[in-house]
Amino acid sequence: MPTPDTTQKLHRIELSRVQYVPRQPEPGILYVSEKYGAAVHLCACGCRAKVSTPLSQTGWKLVETPLGATLTPSVGNWQLPCRSHYWIRDGKILWSGDWSDAQISAGRRAEEERRREYFAARTPGRTRIFRRIWEWLVGFFG
Repeated sequence: MPTPDTTQKLHRIELSRVQYVPRQPEPGILYVSEKYGAAVHLCACGCRAKVSTPLSQTGWKLVETPLGATLTPSVGNWQLPCRSHYWIRDGKILWSGDWSDAQISAGRRAEEERRREYFAARTPGRTRIFRRIWEWLVGFFG
């Protein structure tokens, strides 16, 4: 995979609503497929890696404003060599600082906890109680 080219860092991104993401996406375009619940773009650092963000109640959320697209939460490409971290707000790319491995792990745990809480709230009461007991036992015994 190519390394990031800091001279190619993007500062804006345009929204393109599509049914299918093109095989070769263009830099600076956030392709959004409502049908497949996904937003895809090339990494804003210039390394040209394809970044997929699932749109869902427990994934990323997309808001379109007259100024451009906003995608939340931030995009942290921790699995890529570039490890780019940025926000997409009103069509702008706002660069964020690097995270340590400990911060990345804590962020992933927090995301998983939010997903667990979301689905637990959607589970009928009795099942939810058994699930919590099971999670406590698993946590207690490792």
